[in-house]
Amino acid sequence: MIKFNLKCEQGHEFDSWFSSNEDYEKLHSRGLISCVICGSCEVSKAVMAPRVKAECTRPDLRKEPPLDDVGRNFPEEARKIHYGEAPERPIMGQAKIEEAQALLEEGVPVLPMPMKPKQVN
Repeated sequence: MIKFNLKCEQGHEFDSWFSSNEDYEKLHSRGLISCVICGSCEVSKAVMAPRVKAECTRPDLRKEPPLDDVGRNFPEEARKIHYGEAPERPIMGQAKIEEAQALLEEGVPVLPMPMKPKQVN
């Protein structure tokens, strides 16, 4: 089975499943495919992106946590990593807005993250 994105002459877009591309072509050439919205038989395939199954290897988060939580030392540790004074690794922690702005002005890449639910009071 293959799913095609279709479009009629009026611009309506819809999906339909076919056994194969050949089956679509046979039905289309006989005028048997119509728009589900307006009924027009002037239907063509719309632009589609192919579905590609990518192999995904997931890290075992039980063995190696994805982030090193440096707590309130985040600004200092981020600077050390940026300037090569500490090993490069992903870190997380807390910083005041002024500290985060200063890091960004220095060119240290930082990204705000929402607080963990257990930290919210």
